[in-house]
Amino acid sequence: MTTTTETIWKAFHQELFNFINKRVNDKDASKDILQDVFIKIHLKISTLSDHDKLASWVYQITRNSILDHFRKQKNKVPLSDSLVELEEEKVFNSELVKCLKPMIDQLPDNYKEAILQTEMGSLSQKAYAAKLGISYSGAKSRIQRARQQLHGLFNECCSIESDKYGNITEHECKKDCGCES
Repeated sequence: MTTTTETIWKAFHQELFNFINKRVNDKDASKDILQDVFIKIHLKISTLSDHDKLASWVYQITRNSILDHFRKQKNKVPLSDSLVELEEEKVFNSELVKCLKPMIDQLPDNYKEAILQTEMGSLSQKAYAAKLGISYSGAKSRIQRARQQLHGLFNECCSIESDKYGNITEHECKKDCGCES
């Protein structure tokens, strides 16, 4: 029996997608990884010497591709603590950057610190919890409440529309809150 990329696809694609998605938990990333897996399978199928070990060979390629995905994610640069650098990096819509600092400053100190350390800084929620000596769930709750309060401040001041990916497409100030150009 000849093993081809097509026969491997028919036999494994759904099973591999589920395997990948369970570990990555992102359907789009899982589809991309699955595509990479089958490109590697297609390019390396001639190196498969023992066709009885096809499944383990395919899963080894898949595991390595998942690891590659996480290595790429790990190498992404975290956001800087400095709001000035954020504006230079164009992380936020340039009109809203003017609003961000004053609105963060309006938050209670513990919420302001939570936003600056995690969302704007480089600390994970777990690292933030460890730094403060509080439980992970307590840190998550604090960060979530800080986000909600910041969101509320934006909604009081500005009308913001975003696309399905969360990218800001429209911005208009509702009142004189100091963030108008």
